[in-house]
Amino acid sequence: MGDVVAVTGRKQRSESVYIYGEAPLPTHRGLFRTVVFREPRSGADHVAMILGDVTNGDGVAVRLHSECLTSEVLGSLKCDCRAQLDRALDLIAERGRGALLYLRQEGRGIGLGNKIRAYALQAAGHDTYEANRLLGFPDDLRRYEVAAEMLRLLGVRSVELVTNNPLKIAGLEESGIPVRGRIQLSSPANPHNLEYLRVKRERTGHLIELDEDTTAKTG
Repeated sequence: MGDVVAVTGRKQRSESVYIYGEAPLPTHRGLFRTVVFREPRSGADHVAMILGDVTNGDGVAVRLHSECLTSEVLGSLKCDCRAQLDRALDLIAERGRGALLYLRQEGRGIGLGNKIRAYALQAAGHDTYEANRLLGFPDDLRRYEVAAEMLRLLGVRSVELVTNNPLKIAGLEESGIPVRGRIQLSSPANPHNLEYLRVKRERTGHLIELDEDTTAKTG
């Protein structure tokens, strides 16, 4: 188990986000520090799950994880979000230091209601990106400048990013957080998400390896 290290005495806010509250959180992976960041512009509360001391940290293992209620709470098999969440936390626990930023950006930023409407279009034969466009949205509305501000307030100087999405790497670096490396995690595919994973790889350059046994290496 890692030690909980408070951010007391550090800068508590930036122009786009501020620390609203923090507390130790015991989990079956160890004792994490949970920090809630409030974004005044949207009213959203984003969460950082931190293990060990990341203050002034270089090469900190970091996962930027967008909320997915359908997978993480309701058990949907249409994506790999729950597996990615669990395996990123496992990796951080194994290393004894790192942070998972849980960002309130359901459905690649279109929100829960529109995500379910997009699911209906997917059931009619459209892929995930076509469905978003039919609803009048771009492929991806997620933003990473708030994540960068969260990391700065935590004192993180550079990261090893747990991801398969090149846009996350670019978005974080454009917001001033150096990405020293990428950590790839494996996640099982299933008959319900295999085409979704293929489309992400082929349409938006996700770094996903699909094996013949339908095992997907993703991040």
